[in-house]
Amino acid sequence: IFSSWTGVFPSIQGYLYFYIPLLTMGLVSKELSSGSVRLLYSSPITNVQIILGKYFSVMLYGLVMMGVLVLLALVGGITIKHFEWPAVLTGILGLYLLLCAYGAIGLFMSSLTSYQIVAAIGTLIVLMLLSMVGGWWQSYDFVRDITYWLSINGRCDTFIHGMICSEDLLYFLIIICLFLSLTIIRLNAVRQKIPFSVTVGKNVGVILVACLLGYFSSLPALKSYYDATENKRNTLTETSQKIMAQLTGGLTVTSYINVLDPDAAWYLMELFLSRDKERYERYQRFKPEMKLKYVYYYDTTYNPSLDKRYPGESLREKMVHVCETFGVDTNKVLRPEEIRSIVDLSGENNTFVVQLARENGEKAWLRVFNDMMRYPDEREISVAFKRMVMKLPVVGFLTGHGERGYGSNKDRDYSAFANDKKFRYALMNQGFDVENVRLDKEIREDINILVIAESRETFTPEEDAVLQQYIDRGGNLFVLGEPRRREVMNPLFAKFGFEMMPGVLVKQDTNLQADVILSYPTKEAGGIAYDFGNLREMRRVVVTPGVAGLRQVDDKGFTVTELFKSDTIGSWNELETVDFVDDTVSLNKSAGEVEQSYPTVVALSRMLDGREQRIILAGDADCISNEELMGSRKGVRASNFTLIMGGFYWLSNNEAPLDVRRVWTTDDHVNVGASGAENIK
Repeated sequence: IFSSWTGVFPSIQGYLYFYIPLLTMGLVSKELSSGSVRLLYSSPITNVQIILGKYFSVMLYGLVMMGVLVLLALVGGITIKHFEWPAVLTGILGLYLLLCAYGAIGLFMSSLTSYQIVAAIGTLIVLMLLSMVGGWWQSYDFVRDITYWLSINGRCDTFIHGMICSEDLLYFLIIICLFLSLTIIRLNAVRQKIPFSVTVGKNVGVILVACLLGYFSSLPALKSYYDATENKRNTLTETSQKIMAQLTGGLTVTSYINVLDPDAAWYLMELFLSRDKERYERYQRFKPEMKLKYVYYYDTTYNPSLDKRYPGESLREKMVHVCETFGVDTNKVLRPEEIRSIVDLSGENNTFVVQLARENGEKAWLRVFNDMMRYPDEREISVAFKRMVMKLPVVGFLTGHGERGYGSNKDRDYSAFANDKKFRYALMNQGFDVENVRLDKEIREDINILVIAESRETFTPEEDAVLQQYIDRGGNLFVLGEPRRREVMNPLFAKFGFEMMPGVLVKQDTNLQADVILSYPTKEAGGIAYDFGNLREMRRVVVTPGVAGLRQVDDKGFTVTELFKSDTIGSWNELETVDFVDDTVSLNKSAGEVEQSYPTVVALSRMLDGREQRIILAGDADCISNEELMGSRKGVRASNFTLIMGGFYWLSNNEAPLDVRRVWTTDDHVNVGASGAENIK
């Protein structure tokens, strides 16, 4: 209610922008217009005392205004369980500093004219310029650092979100001192008839000193932070901090921007650079020597809209058109041969990509994704850093028997969740390496997880022996079957004491085909992986089209946990109907069809040679296919990618995807009823 974008503090911040210029417009200009300034000049006080006296009155008035917010906070402290006092008081401090900065600017503008309205408009113009300057001249590194510091935009937001950063705190103090100094210089020039050149020199000197102090305050190595929130939501999680602690030596984050990229508009806008700096600031807090670098180039890439707009033109001519549109200097855009001599981006299709590079030569890629968030979050950024300091789990995909693999973009295959560079939840973007595995030789020790998806041919005795050796040594597996491959897959399921039941699970549903089953996470699934628990809390499901129920037929020493189950009502194992498009299904108990809830995904675990072996069995292989992950089911709250995130988190012994969760805040209850709330209001 305080810091959210619809909360109290952001609203107050917006009001200050318009009201403070009106409150300060007459501080000096009224004295100038009425002539009362002569009485002040004849008094035994200096210009410094005059200005500080008027400014302290603004500060006192601001304290009264903040007192209203303190009263509101007191109400929150009384009525809200475990109220976050430090975070709320930090937000009030930020608003007060913003008010004081606005007041200093308004005081200066008021000293320039005897017309109060002109002073108010002038103050608004200065505030507008300070808000906009952060997006100017971002293409030039040195100028970008200066304009970024000068920008007042977002400074108060840091406080509102519950964190004090020394840079933002010093920014307000420097801005206040700067405009108070300019005001004093202005009054001295009027009162003492100082030559114009001297006045200009003093103004320039004060501004240069302020910029110099601001420059040093913005250096990452000189910054300090205090996160006042209960769950430290403004700070990297401990998982990410441990990774950053291992990144010794220099580190460069280089963004390669192809101006012919179909999404170039996202990266060529000047605001992109300032927002990108904000994105990595949390990491620079723990790695001050991290440097951000931007390389612009043009090279061949898939962009049909650009080809259509400029048919028959060369790459360079298209580049010039794009640069003119976004105001990019063509002289700093590298030619294809120049960028190729620096780095090979062909594997990234010459689209936007970020390369992380350490002094010791270790490198990793960080990408943007085809989703609403677009940019990588803490989980993806930390994974990229982790690649340079730790060995990642390796997922092997069994091949040689018609299994589903990641080498194709066909609907049935697994390229999306395995190695699609633009899919956020792909294994390669979440801390795994993937490779194909065959059973013609012993499976390597570094294969941590083996995926066997819908084998179409039975294993030879030699291949079965290799697989059994992997199982006996405690290797983890993810085995996915299909009802139509029951004869081939059931011998494999039997190794773990399970089988795929006869028939196909169906449910009569007006919106979905009968064999498209919604599998619901069980309560126990949350104990396997937190993603499964979140899935249950959000009341989302995994779509399992054409799935067989799983049944335990033997005890192989595993602890069994049912992860996902079909609906209890109206769901049965259909043994007669095979055409679910044209035919209708009906429950026939005499044929052995039983209406009940069936497990569709189960987890098995056992201790073997001092380590826990983990196995997931699924009665459907389509649930994580390209078609199900990239498509959508109308009217279904599906979250199939969660089966990947939660499943592989458990199979990798909780190593990946990275756990960047934060503890829930405890201010989750309001101790007041409806009538009490109305009285408080």
